[in-house]
Amino acid sequence: MREDASQILKQYWGHDSFRGSQAEIIDAALKKQDVLALLPTGGGKSVCYQVPTLLEEGICIVVSPLIALIEDQVNALKRKDIRALGLTGGLSFDEVLTLLDNCLYGNYRFLYISPERLQQELVREKIKGMPVTLIAIDEAHCISQWGHDFRPAYLDCTILRELHPEAPIMALTATATERVARDIMDNLGLKETRVFKDSFLRQNISYTVFWEEDKRYRLAVLCKANEKSGIIYVRSRRMTQELAGFLTKKGIRSHYFHGGMTSSEKSDKLNDWLQNKVQFMVATNAFGMGVDKPDVGLVAVSYTHLRAHETRR
Repeated sequence: MREDASQILKQYWGHDSFRGSQAEIIDAALKKQDVLALLPTGGGKSVCYQVPTLLEEGICIVVSPLIALIEDQVNALKRKDIRALGLTGGLSFDEVLTLLDNCLYGNYRFLYISPERLQQELVREKIKGMPVTLIAIDEAHCISQWGHDFRPAYLDCTILRELHPEAPIMALTATATERVARDIMDNLGLKETRVFKDSFLRQNISYTVFWEEDKRYRLAVLCKANEKSGIIYVRSRRMTQELAGFLTKKGIRSHYFHGGMTSSEKSDKLNDWLQNKVQFMVATNAFGMGVDKPDVGLVAVSYTHLRAHETRR
């Protein structure tokens, strides 16, 4: 099995060997075992469910919380000539129906959905009829109220086990305390779970905290000193627009991104950033760290005093 997995890795990703626990996680999935994978950001979580899916017949259902992550993953698979699609926001009933029928009859290998989609009866019924070989729950810490980004809709992920009790579930996250890990396994109904945890130590990452009276000035200095791409996280939608505007006036090419934008706006801004038409993305946590961009040199988090009603995704 591992030799076949290595061939898939080489064929589609161009790598000669797996990293960390990837090979063991893939072996467990091929043996139909439930898995909880705790891997650092950039540790190759997506490979863990993509490789075993490509070794078997059927489709992998991937639950992901953010449109940006879904689009990024789907586009990356399409570039490898792997049939994948995602149900993002702004789709009409007929469009959703067509996409789901494509999964049923079009030999698609991956269907990416948000947890909210599982609340729709049409989606549940169509998934029930699909030949599901693996269920992947990305950012699985969102299922726990003790996680840093609890999202109640994640509790609906349990319906996937009811619809396809024979398919193994792989829960993946880059952050989970022991309490959150237990919640993930309990809430998803994982059985005889194989738990894998890789080191979160990253030699190529440094962390610095600045205490500043003028945060915007310090941020502009950091951005101008960084020749690569960057992400700046803030706590409100209003602040994404204000800060992106400030940086642009300083000659720093920037876009803003938040959960209140339309699907087309999100796609346009994401693509501009991925193609380096702009250097920085100023965003709420609606923009995911898991977006695959190898030239990110700066990730900044700006803490400011904001009123409670302003702190929205």
